[in-house]
Amino acid sequence: MEKYETISIIRPNVTEDIIAAISDKTAQIISDAGGEILKVDKWGLRQLAYPIRKEPTGHYVYTVFSGNAAGVDEMERIFKIDENVLKYMTIKLGKDFVLNDKSYAVEDEGSDSSDKEKKE
Repeated sequence: MEKYETISIIRPNVTEDIIAAISDKTAQIISDAGGEILKVDKWGLRQLAYPIRKEPTGHYVYTVFSGNAAGVDEMERIFKIDENVLKYMTIKLGKDFVLNDKSYAVEDEGSDSSDKEKKE
């Protein structure tokens, strides 16, 4: 099984329940396709670099999972249909990827060590 990471941006005006429902639906799709969720990290409401669908902010959700291409395709198909998902990106991770317990959301953005950890 390959490892993937997905970052999805969800509309800013939705409740925590809707964000949780989208995360649960994503987890269900991945597990139904024979995959496994390794980490879900909610980064919270953040300013976007540019407006997406006229929204200046969005809720970021970072998900790391192992699975196959069929699960990724189905997840992305559901994201396209869901009007609460503004944007998403899925990246296939390298074989040497090791999941750290550290959250990218709490790392110091100015430190050089965080850049090294992300590359490793």
